Amino acid sequence: MDFLRPASWEEALAAKAEHPTAVPIAGGTDIMVEINFDHRRPEYLLDLNRIELLREWEVGEENVRLGASVPYTQIMENLRAELPGLALASHTVASPQIRNRGGVGGNLGTASPAGDAHPALLAAGAEVEVESVRGSRFIPIDEFYTGVKRNALEPDELIKTVHIKKADGPQQYSKVGTRNAMVIAVCAFGIALHPETRTVRTGIGSAAPTPVRATAAEEFLNAALEEGGFWESGKIITPSIAKQFAELASGACNPIDDVRGTAKYRRHAVGIMARRTLGWTWEQYRGTGRTLEGAA
Repeated sequence: MDFLRPASWEEALAAKAEHPTAVPIAGGTDIMVEINFDHRRPEYLLDLNRIELLREWEVGEENVRLGASVPYTQIMENLRAELPGLALASHTVASPQIRNRGGVGGNLGTASPAGDAHPALLAAGAEVEVESVRGSRFIPIDEFYTGVKRNALEPDELIKTVHIKKADGPQQYSKVGTRNAMVIAVCAFGIALHPETRTVRTGIGSAAPTPVRATAAEEFLNAALEEGGFWESGKIITPSIAKQFAELASGACNPIDDVRGTAKYRRHAVGIMARRTLGWTWEQYRGTGRTLEGAA
């Protein structure tokens, strides 16, 4: 196994173009486990730790530009107001040591359905900026996951930045695990209210071959909130609406039985998390003058 160590982003892109099978390593919290257990033996490792560009973030007027290697700890400490769902998800990642090393780019590159960041990114409607020596492009998060641990990257491309719209309403994240820390999700659920567009987006983790949105649940809830005048009045969402939303979210799952949980349990748990997170976000929306600024 050869170890490539570029000193700049341009060198990294050139190395990836020359060695398309090279596996990027930054935090290393996923790939090193696979290597240590001899589950994977890549011909080349592409070390990105010398590239400062990937550890930078910028808060703009509408969006946050998040470098692929920004550690989860930095998201928790510095971007809680702008990216509340992702900050909550970051809290659930493994241990403090891993949160200090791992970043969203690693989750995206690995594309495991159990990756903690995916539901929050789906709910927020992120875009992934990728680049190669041929140029750069933006991949909407809905199009990024193409199969079990597969993504839309071309062999010569690297993840550079994740662009995420700043929260304009409450966001929540919930995760079920077999213990409270250092655990891979049995299933996870993210939700984001977008009052500016009067829409709700969701994200489901570890309950389908890829991270997915509960689109039928979203469409039902968006219509129910609009027809009932809930956005304007801020009135309590009725139990029947919450129940239907939860059932549709559960129906979006396509899980498997494995050592962490059964398919039946995952569907049930996603429905419970959907109902609860909807309640939490809506209460926050109602209680803050129905604007995110009111929560500050």
